Amino acid sequence: MPETADLCLAVMDVELRHLRAFLLVGRHRSFTRAAEQLFVTQPALTRTIKQLEDLLEVRLLDRDTRRVALTEAGAEFFEQARSAVAAVDRAVASVRTTTPLRLAFTWLLPTPWAQDAIAEYERLGEGSVTLVRTDEPIDALLRGDVDIAVLRDPRDVPPGIRVLPILQERRVLICSTRADLPPDQPVPWSTLDRHPFVFNAVTGTVGPWSWPEGAGPRTFVETANYDEWLETIAAGRGVGVVSALAAQRTIHPSVRFIPLVDAPPSSVSLGFVLGDRDRVKRRFVEAGTVAAAAGNDL
Repeated sequence: MPETADLCLAVMDVELRHLRAFLLVGRHRSFTRAAEQLFVTQPALTRTIKQLEDLLEVRLLDRDTRRVALTEAGAEFFEQARSAVAAVDRAVASVRTTTPLRLAFTWLLPTPWAQDAIAEYERLGEGSVTLVRTDEPIDALLRGDVDIAVLRDPRDVPPGIRVLPILQERRVLICSTRADLPPDQPVPWSTLDRHPFVFNAVTGTVGPWSWPEGAGPRTFVETANYDEWLETIAAGRGVGVVSALAAQRTIHPSVRFIPLVDAPPSSVSLGFVLGDRDRVKRRFVEAGTVAAAAGNDL
């Protein structure tokens, strides 16, 4: 009887986090990849697996500096744990009132990545996605107004916000149709200092911060949002730089786009704060990663 009681206590102490961690390590055969997917450090993941093995009093994984493998007991437990976690997920999903995941963006969601990521997330059965346009994605994350934000070249990200790069975008020059620039001749990045430069100080990706002190354009024209930035360029106040996606999606009779040579790419990332609705956030990150892997950098 005491042995049975001890076994019951051990089973009660096994938590879903133990099982999910073990399943990811067993699936990837890698502590590194499992830790990345769980958004934890490798030492923390190692401690979690050790706790599980201590509770079960059995070695589940053989690991050395080069490989990770399931033991015989680990392989058997893997199948049982997978069934148990799937059953819990189904039970939770059956009674949960699904709240849409709130995805923030500032301007022009990457295409087709955004559409593919949303479709993949909804295919996973976690619910729907609501799109939220904001000029302050970092503040929206900190307030809890949104779950995940699409960030382009984020600057000054405070502690507590996780940032996961997912893809890169090419950049192009944008100028007024009246600008004295050849329409079909690519412009070298190094020659941008010859023109006044219009930048979006709030959500833009290229501005005074993009050059070392004393380098870059002599004149910067500051704007506060995407629409102001676009109209200022259309009015001939200077040139700008933007994702190549804008050339496909922006219809404006007074601007044109010119290829850039040697321009650094723009990084697109997902930003999020863990601690609330973590499951749906992780599922969308998973969906976004799948969508990025299926396509090419834009």
